[in-house]
Amino acid sequence: MSDTPAPLRILRGGGGPPVRYEAIAAGLRTVADHALEPGATVHMPRVGCGLAGGRWERVEPLVRGALCARGVAVTVYDVD
Repeated sequence: MSDTPAPLRILRGGGGPPVRYEAIAAGLRTVADHALEPGATVHMPRVGCGLAGGRWERVEPLVRGALCARGVAVTVYDVD
């Protein structure tokens, strides 16, 4: 199990969602580094797309680039 915290400040009227795509990308790269050694798989929700206000259309390529392109199997769950 891994947790990849992306520092987040949620402010009202901030002019856009507080998501930091570069922080998500960095966290995913770290997860990939750890998953490659034991041959682990990654199971995750659509990170950054809930309270942080991110768009999956921007996050999915980060997942594919950081994890899938390096041979890490990924399952993404939709959470209601």
